[in-house]
Amino acid sequence: MEPMDIVGKSKEDASLPKATMTKIIKEMLPPDVRVARDAQDLLIECCVEFINLISSESNEVCGREEKRTIAPEHVLKALEVLGFGEYIEEVYAAYEQHKIETMQDSLKGGKWSNGAEMTEEEALAEQQRMFAEARARMNGGAAPPKQPDPDQTIES
Repeated sequence: MEPMDIVGKSKEDASLPKATMTKIIKEMLPPDVRVARDAQDLLIECCVEFINLISSESNEVCGREEKRTIAPEHVLKALEVLGFGEYIEEVYAAYEQHKIETMQDSLKGGKWSNGAEMTEEEALAEQQRMFAEARARMNGGAAPPKQPDPDQTIES
């Protein structure tokens, strides 16, 4: 496949992060083995080509089923059609592990959670502070109105 065969993308647009790929390559080899820069570049190009091949075949499998979204089953079928059937079990296991990890992440609070839980009172105080800052910005930088001290009680 020529570099411009990827629907209007140049070779640089369809690549993988070199640092990440170099790390993966080094992790797969014994510590005493070195890999020449050209060999690393070739491995990265092979990975990109493999991804393009699997993506293209997955798209064809998807199209034959008259679907518009490539699903994991389409990728697994593409592996089989292209002669990579011996990898299906391992790929499926990695996919299942990914689903479990994704589910655990979403149970921990999703992308908005920073890992630190707030009490309802702390959340309310933070919300009030943020409202006051927003009001001050809206009023042209005027100081926010004085908030009552929650520790003081109002005497009637």
